[in-house]
Amino acid sequence: MGDNQRQVFDVSMAIPSHNVSECVDDDGRLKRTGTICTASAHIITAVIGSGVLSLAWAIAQLGWIAGPAVMLLFSFVTYYTSSLLTDCYRTGDPVSGKRNYTYTDAVRSILGGYKVKACGLIQYLNLFGISIGYTIAASISMMAIKRSNCFHESGGKNPCHMSSNPYMIMFGVSEILLSQIPDFDQIWWLSIVAAVMSFTYSGIGLGLGIAKVAATGTFKGSLTGISIGTVTQAQKIWRSLQAIGDIAFAYSFSVILIEIQDTVKSPPEEAKTMKKATKLSTAVTTAFYMLCGSMGYASFGDFAPGNLLTGFGFFNPFWLLDIANAAIIIHLVGAYQVFCQPIFAFIEKWATQRWPESYFITKEFKIPVPGYRHPYKLNMFRLVWRTGFVMLTTVISMLLPFFNDVVGILGALGFWPLTVYFPVEMYIQQKKISKWSSRWICLKMLSMACLMISIVAGAGSIVGVILDLKVYKPFKTTY
Repeated sequence: MGDNQRQVFDVSMAIPSHNVSECVDDDGRLKRTGTICTASAHIITAVIGSGVLSLAWAIAQLGWIAGPAVMLLFSFVTYYTSSLLTDCYRTGDPVSGKRNYTYTDAVRSILGGYKVKACGLIQYLNLFGISIGYTIAASISMMAIKRSNCFHESGGKNPCHMSSNPYMIMFGVSEILLSQIPDFDQIWWLSIVAAVMSFTYSGIGLGLGIAKVAATGTFKGSLTGISIGTVTQAQKIWRSLQAIGDIAFAYSFSVILIEIQDTVKSPPEEAKTMKKATKLSTAVTTAFYMLCGSMGYASFGDFAPGNLLTGFGFFNPFWLLDIANAAIIIHLVGAYQVFCQPIFAFIEKWATQRWPESYFITKEFKIPVPGYRHPYKLNMFRLVWRTGFVMLTTVISMLLPFFNDVVGILGALGFWPLTVYFPVEMYIQQKKISKWSSRWICLKMLSMACLMISIVAGAGSIVGVILDLKVYKPFKTTY
């Protein structure tokens, strides 16, 4: 008897037969209740994050024509490939086929072989990179609060330069403590807090941009972006490519799409509901991104900061900036854990299978917690491994504290394989599209075009890091 059948059988033993189909789905799990609205909300929550902060800078590099055009292009490609991915939730039949619970499950059951390992490696590298990006972003926001208060107290006379290192260490220490919570990803309210925080700081950034444009009465910026003279010809090219990577990072939600689809009820087919949810959420996020990026660029023109709320384009009202930066920090503290949990789980599962007899790896010590019913389960391997991981990401962040460059590299690394290549390959396999048919050729051309975009965006961001390193001393960055 298969696992799925056994699960259905076990549940059905406990529930009267006429209620089985009402309480459980075809895989024996409790009835899913998700709708278009809940799925859209999950996607919007996952997408609107720290990526929105670099969009004004990205549009400033590209200008009023190319900036919004690139954003629309990415939104269309992301929507199209995501709708292909929704057809891969079930392997085989779209109504009764085997469910895939995660993105990697779908790759394993439809493509299999070495592609599963390649997918896993890219995903974990991406998550590792995101944890570095979040450490940098959180430290910059902590400094922004300190600097805005210092600037306000000195009446604008003190430039308030400070090092980012103590703030990265503070963030790292808080993450070491939080990473010891065994099932952090099961804390359901975390997603709600993250959603509220991300809308708070994005909304404040948008509001300040609109207020600044209204106050000056002018739309800054040009049709072709940052002018030669402000930057050199070579810098203009590399920055434009890096901006493409930044915009790609803002649209990276394909990895979690299958997990969200697994919350949707049927009938109707999950894929139909999910296609509508993807269309709605992509439209909402694109409109929001357009507003945030465009109003930021209209406010600052060529000098749009790399991080809208910390680049000190806005000085007043300083208390509002402090609220926005505090919201960023709270969001990133939780988001860091959510993104690191899959890496933690993967290594811990591997270690347990490799050394099942090891006392160090498998033994859990129960420690009573005052005022809490359940004792805390301390595992020595978890303590050492997770602490080591957070320390590594913190040290790398201190060595490479360049927010825009890191975001650009992450966008380029994740965009082609996870948003385009795997969804296209799975769709071709799933729908049995014959080689060299017009549909097959079009899908392959789309994949190749996106690969080229990823390569040039990655190159632009790597050059950005190299140029920054020329004038930078390790561990001595001041803002």
